[in-house]
Amino acid sequence: MLLQLHVVNAADKRGLMDIYAESNLENTDYFYPELTDKEAAVRLVERDYLNYLETEFLAADGNLLLVWEKQGIWTSALRLHCVRSRLYYIEALETRPDCRCRGCGSALLRGTVELLKKSGPFRLCDNVDKQNEASLATHKACGFAVVSENGYDYLREETDGGSYGMEFAYNPACG
Repeated sequence: MLLQLHVVNAADKRGLMDIYAESNLENTDYFYPELTDKEAAVRLVERDYLNYLETEFLAADGNLLLVWEKQGIWTSALRLHCVRSRLYYIEALETRPDCRCRGCGSALLRGTVELLKKSGPFRLCDNVDKQNEASLATHKACGFAVVSENGYDYLREETDGGSYGMEFAYNPACG
């Protein structure tokens, strides 16, 4: 089931951090390279991420924090940035490691598409690492197409040669 979070309450925090645990651990080297205590560093990354969600991301008009829940477990999540009217950019699409290869990421992407379709035409963009064959296959299975050999990060306004630019375009008026 697709969940749309408008706020991140205390009960939501652990579910989100379980989804992003792998990335949060990797981010400790970037954000807190001086800390040798990885558990402490992860707690700081989690704190910073939750603060970002609450004070910046969810406060911006049009942004969506979407979670896929299956049998009471939050399995996948993504941040959907509204770049401009009806143009969305996916960031931080992730599935819990113990839930991978079970269709959870696909269900989240399909749910996101169906949610956006309710409001009319849109473009949904994402970057997929060229080495991440599973994510590439998932995006293609959900109707995304490779539109560029280099991804484009709409938030930083820069290209990324290590990823493909992917897009799902919906315009019911065009048949």
